[in-house]
Amino acid sequence: SVAMNPTRYAPPRADVQDVHGNQFTARISDLPVSNNWKSKFHLLEKAGGPKMPELKALAFGERMKITLNFLAFLFGPIYYIVKGMWRKGLALFAACVLAIVGVAFLLELVGLGRFINALGYGAAAIFAVRANIDYYKKMVLGQNGWW
Repeated sequence: SVAMNPTRYAPPRADVQDVHGNQFTARISDLPVSNNWKSKFHLLEKAGGPKMPELKALAFGERMKITLNFLAFLFGPIYYIVKGMWRKGLALFAACVLAIVGVAFLLELVGLGRFINALGYGAAAIFAVRANIDYYKKMVLGQNGWW
């Protein structure tokens, strides 16, 4: 029996497939969101989930569709509240305010105070980049915590 199975003490082999993508694909189709959001969620699945390790495999237009959210750029925390992600919106807002105050203080110290107004655009960009991922986490993964 040892000759037939020389690795009988080895752990069983796991099926190496895209389990994450297959697990949530059916659930995305049943979500109570618009087809536009379902399309974004499928693209996020294709990119490998919230951390998007396979993002470069997507076409440029697909990448832009899931990495930038124009409404979140314009409205920031209000957009998060409307989407039911008030905890994350509040946490991001607080982190951005702290970062802006700190960076503004440093800019003023080194004599570059004229660049302080541009810091608001950086905070808006953080909301724009995080919004689709956070909404995916809320709707598909069921995670709607503070961070």
